[in-house]
Amino acid sequence: MKILSIETSADETGVSVVDATGDFPTAKYELLGNGLRSQIELHNEYGGIFPMMAKREHAKAIVPLLQFALEEAGLLEMVDGGHAVPTAITAELETILEREPALLEALQIFTAKFDKPAVDIIAVTSGPGLTPALWVGVNFAKALAALWGVKVITVNHMEGHILASIYDVVEDDRLAAIEFPSLALLVSGGHTELVLMRNWLDYEKIGQTVDDAVGEAFDKVARLMGLPYPGGPEIGRLAAIARQAKLPPFKNPLPRPMLKSGDYNFSFSGLKTAVRYAIADQALSDTGKQALARDFEDAAVEVLVAKTSHAVATYGSKSVVVGGGVSASTYLRYSLREHFLREHPECELYFPKPGLSTDNAIMIALAAHAHIDSARNAAAAKLMQADGNMSL
Repeated sequence: MKILSIETSADETGVSVVDATGDFPTAKYELLGNGLRSQIELHNEYGGIFPMMAKREHAKAIVPLLQFALEEAGLLEMVDGGHAVPTAITAELETILEREPALLEALQIFTAKFDKPAVDIIAVTSGPGLTPALWVGVNFAKALAALWGVKVITVNHMEGHILASIYDVVEDDRLAAIEFPSLALLVSGGHTELVLMRNWLDYEKIGQTVDDAVGEAFDKVARLMGLPYPGGPEIGRLAAIARQAKLPPFKNPLPRPMLKSGDYNFSFSGLKTAVRYAIADQALSDTGKQALARDFEDAAVEVLVAKTSHAVATYGSKSVVVGGGVSASTYLRYSLREHFLREHPECELYFPKPGLSTDNAIMIALAAHAHIDSARNAAAAKLMQADGNMSL
């Protein structure tokens, strides 16, 4: 089964082609084609994602990425003398993409050149994420379904992150045989969640942020410190220098919000505010930035580790899956491994392989395959909606 997957939830546009052999969760997956374009540089001046700009850039990038992924997969064939689309289908495409005239034109040019590719299913992220950005992918999937007569599956972005973290791209391209109950720590620019999994595809959210997500806090603190977007990598780099140099604390100890709240919820807004007060409009020296970055990262990671550890002890989790963009943090990975080696040696930790921590279309294909029975035909696909607040 060849799955064409589409991801447009935030500031990465992704299109991939994945071949799935067998049934979930023991299937073997082969990546045939993968196109990914980041908007990080465009959003850098805002210190975060500007939603309408993200929407516009998705619309510009998605057809070229579709062509790239299909060519890489060997599924794209040019039509001699051009390809005429039936009038009824043309009218349907115009209706679906009426708010995206440039995308409609790009798709019409693509369709005139190339024959229908041999894909069996179209998968698309329908939430959560930035609603304007999500709609680009959802409407594009609707248009392709109408054009090719292929079924569509809508995917929860967070489930994609969970499956990406247990997808072994090094050994045999299968999902890890994780032990249940399992716990997922999902950390990104828009989410900080603890999700209990009693079995495959069985999710119960037991904790979440009550304000800023941890990745959002990294970005906001980076902006306060005059660092580029996204904030996580640069704060991590400076913090590592401070640890190696054994720099003293920047000022007073930063708070560990909700560390002892007794539940599994998170809060990072107050930590961000504490950093703002610590700076108090003063110019930061290089060593000051390094020390403050270390202090902030220490505080944020300590809370993540402690809450996860508490949940593991309470629910008797046999494994922990860490997913989302912040899962790429070297210090978070180190801290979790050290803590679990000491406190929960029987619990297996899973992190995404390189390239799968940030948003991508590969994880959307994996999640789609898990829900293959929910595929909609082209007529039913017209009713698909984007939901920025979708929850597991």
